[in-house]
Amino acid sequence: MPTPEDIWADADLPARRLAGVALNPSSPEDVLLRLLAEAPPAARMVLCRDRILPDAVVEAVLRHPDTRTRSFFARNPHVDPAQRARLVDDPEWFVRAHLADAPRIPAGRRPRPLPDETAVHMLSTYDDELQHGGLYRQLSPGLRRSMPTHPVAKVRALGVNMWSGLSAGTRAALLADADDEVRQRAERHAQGEDPAWVERELPEWSCHGRWDMLMHQALSRAVVDSVLTAPVTEGERAAIAGNPSLPADVVVLLSADPDPKVREAIAHRADLGPAERRALAADPDPEVRLALSVHPALSEEERAGIDYEIPADDYFPPYPEPDVPRDPEDVRRDAVSSHPYLRRRAARDHFLPPDLVERLAADDDLGVRVLLAQNHPDAPAVLLLRSFLEYGGDERAQLTTRPNFPTAGLAAFAGHDDPEVRALAALDPGTAPATAERLTRDPDPAVRAALARHPNLPRPRLTELLDDEELAFAAASNPALGAAALRRLVELRGRRG
Repeated sequence: MPTPEDIWADADLPARRLAGVALNPSSPEDVLLRLLAEAPPAARMVLCRDRILPDAVVEAVLRHPDTRTRSFFARNPHVDPAQRARLVDDPEWFVRAHLADAPRIPAGRRPRPLPDETAVHMLSTYDDELQHGGLYRQLSPGLRRSMPTHPVAKVRALGVNMWSGLSAGTRAALLADADDEVRQRAERHAQGEDPAWVERELPEWSCHGRWDMLMHQALSRAVVDSVLTAPVTEGERAAIAGNPSLPADVVVLLSADPDPKVREAIAHRADLGPAERRALAADPDPEVRLALSVHPALSEEERAGIDYEIPADDYFPPYPEPDVPRDPEDVRRDAVSSHPYLRRRAARDHFLPPDLVERLAADDDLGVRVLLAQNHPDAPAVLLLRSFLEYGGDERAQLTTRPNFPTAGLAAFAGHDDPEVRALAALDPGTAPATAERLTRDPDPAVRAALARHPNLPRPRLTELLDDEELAFAAASNPALGAAALRRLVELRGRRG
């Protein structure tokens, strides 16, 4: 079956025009229905995957005989998840797989969750090969929290994987569960807390299982000593440095390890003693000093006394909303810290109160400002625009999708040296027709495409672009075309009469 890339590569100019019509917000319902029934694959792909659809079109998509067409709708991030959920028992594995795989959305965002009853049905009945990260990203926070105690045994069995964060009472209940699969999974997790079992089962060769056990499971003294004296492969001392079961004397020993990667890992441990903290605060390696500088046991005065340096090449993406919000007092402590990394941690918090939003929006650290802009639902418009202008990371474009991103006045950037900034003029409803036309001839292809969609584009230029191999798709999605022109394009099957 052809990939989406194959479908688009095979689309000729008329098909790309029809794909633009499919995306056009001015296309009336009858046009969309005709496209769904008659258009080539590229247009149906855009129609079903890349926009919100009227209810009548949704009904027609769900009944469409073409598997690929339904599968595109299964991954549509724009429609109500309850509409996508109606494909949960589609007769084709391919469609169900795409529903489980989740819509493609920007990194750091979570898709809107499927209805809980749909998600439970998928967790209970779908094959293991469909139960991967994409499906889990579509679970509501409430369902994720309830999984270890859920009434459906298959869901409880999957909830056992949250073992490390479960209370003692919940763990005991899972170990005594009436369902064999739940109980056996719980027993396997409990075994990882038995140092004797870990010592017995630890692979003697370097592999994923060995590394996982060294990093996360309870280690006997014999295992620790073997890693210290005869590691199977390089890096194992750094692997055990973060293990919660590490004995106190080994923590002290590794805090003076000759390998800076080991000392850096040890510097993150909450159980570091005062002497070890003081030594690592003066470590000759800058990465070790930086790791220690955010240690929770340090006072602000102690933090300020460390010679740390913040890397200039950090990236500042959006982060998914956590299932369990951080303690508000911890967030406030980080927000008022002198340390940029701690303020950045606070700036990622989706529940930051207004006074801290105001404070961090004026922070002198770029990372603090951009993380606040990327993650807080009430990030102010001035901050969003400033962050876009100052930040050049891969996630920059996501700032324009934030709720308060401004649009008025963006045409002032039409002459900017940075093409991504010039393209902001496409968001300004007041962009002058002459400016829009000029930018459709911009040296940058993304700027040209963005302005080909602007409704203020003069009609002669818009008509001209419908015959442009590169920009016909964007031009056909321009809402200024109007229903009559769109119907004409569909009647002519994307050809120009």
